[in-house]
Amino acid sequence: MTAFFALATSLLWGLADFGGGLLTRRSPALTVVVVSQSIAALVLGVIVVATGGWSETGPRLWFAVAAGLVGPVALLSFYKALALGPMGVVSPLATLSVAVPIGVGLVLGERPGLLQVAGIAVAVGGVVLAGGPQLGGAAVQRRTIGLTLVAALGFGTVFALIAEASATVPGLFLALFVQRVTNVAAGGAALYASARRGGAVLPAGGFPWAALPALAFVGLADVAANGTYSVAAQHGPVTVAAVLASLYPVVTALAARGFLRERLRAVQAAGAGLALLGTLLLATG
Repeated sequence: MTAFFALATSLLWGLADFGGGLLTRRSPALTVVVVSQSIAALVLGVIVVATGGWSETGPRLWFAVAAGLVGPVALLSFYKALALGPMGVVSPLATLSVAVPIGVGLVLGERPGLLQVAGIAVAVGGVVLAGGPQLGGAAVQRRTIGLTLVAALGFGTVFALIAEASATVPGLFLALFVQRVTNVAAGGAALYASARRGGAVLPAGGFPWAALPALAFVGLADVAANGTYSVAAQHGPVTVAAVLASLYPVVTALAARGFLRERLRAVQAAGAGLALLGTLLLATG
């Protein structure tokens, strides 16, 4: 159960990141975050009403509020890093997010077995290689590295917080709704402040209505990924769930190959194979 939902998380996050990265090339990153999360909040609001999620209101929702405050910072930093620097550097660095929930799990007393430790090491190494690290070429801007590390810390913190935000399925829907409403409130305030300072809010051609379906997909895929990760963390060790969920750069690389016809370098193919091997070790351990 843990492996299934954690792998579903990596699939959804990988596709959401791919879509968000493409959209950020045409629209300001903050606008992409606010619009996509607004759509997700509306859909989640309907689901919460339909499932009676309001009855699950309780102290755990503060974890969702905290995740909602951290999430926009992480997403904005990640999208800006993707726009500024090579994905071959940004993508593997972002996987450092796995250190946060793994650390939390160890502090809480989780002790993965020897086979799972081997699986974690192999999977993380595979993820880094699958990102296609560029060891040569032009130097990467310090700002790109900094933004990516901020994003990694933020994603890892959201991982840990959302796993604590609910204990039931209706409660999970409510927690995700609260998280998204907080996302929109925080992101909207930042967008307003940016507009007051003369920053770009919309692309030159106005609001990209044609991109609305893509924005909706990015927002809903991100929500679904948070949900599947929460289920994975509740049904098994957080250390295992976090590592499997961090395989999303492999998905992003494959999506770029499939949709943009980007060539998959030998190091990326090797990394994808190692990630799969690590996944099998974790699942069987």
